[in-house]
Amino acid sequence: MVKHVILWQLKDELSDADKAKAAQDIKKGLEDLKGVIPGLVDIKVGTGPLATSSADIFLDSTFEDADALAVYATHPAHVRVKDEFSANVKSRICMDFEI
Repeated sequence: MVKHVILWQLKDELSDADKAKAAQDIKKGLEDLKGVIPGLVDIKVGTGPLATSSADIFLDSTFEDADALAVYATHPAHVRVKDEFSANVKSRICMDFEI
């Protein structure tokens, strides 16, 4: 199994309301990929961080193996979601690891 974890910061110029909407759109779009992409075992997106956080959104996803993660990365459904929200993202940090 492989974990794929991402932290995003949204752009500073977004209002709090725009950040909240973007976060919910990202959450729905990514979580809706479960059952669509082969090898994606689980996917959770967290929003609404505490004030002590330095990120706005996190992704915690699990894949059958590294090959399944590679399929996810280029799968049209994932690319569509990524393209829809990338304009609101200031930074992205990713870590993939075997479990």
